[in-house]
Amino acid sequence: METEHDAQLLREAICLARDHMRLGSGGPFGAIVARDGQPISRGWNVVTTALDPTAHAEVVAIRRACAHLRTFRLDGCTIYSSCEPCPMCLGAIYWARIDRVVFGAGRSDAAAVGFDDSRIYDEISLPRDARTLHMRQLLHEEATAVLGEWVTLRERVPY
Repeated sequence: METEHDAQLLREAICLARDHMRLGSGGPFGAIVARDGQPISRGWNVVTTALDPTAHAEVVAIRRACAHLRTFRLDGCTIYSSCEPCPMCLGAIYWARIDRVVFGAGRSDAAAVGFDDSRIYDEISLPRDARTLHMRQLLHEEATAVLGEWVTLRERVPY
């Protein structure tokens, strides 16, 4: 299902990565969100300049696309990423309901130059108690009461 248009938009995402990396904006990653073959937004990694560990190219592009379209759902969209999305970005892609991901470099390519997402992928698959990140559940009843109240709200916006 790949098209020459996919290659063109992916090439643009790769150029975003290279150009902004060379400008010192952040890491070597770029992304474009498109609908019906037309770019809606562009993003590049600004983690180190924005001092924001969530400011990956894909997340930046998703935020900009949602703001532009005035919605939190990007159904019908494709995201073009210079590199395979990390677990955080992949989660954001799923939450945004993006239909397709087209990427250039793979996660093993990123790991080879120091961006090792495999640690996170490995941790996520472990039971909570086996992870290196200490997690403790408290106040379960109080927290679930808020969830129970949410389902009764007539004005709630379903995700």
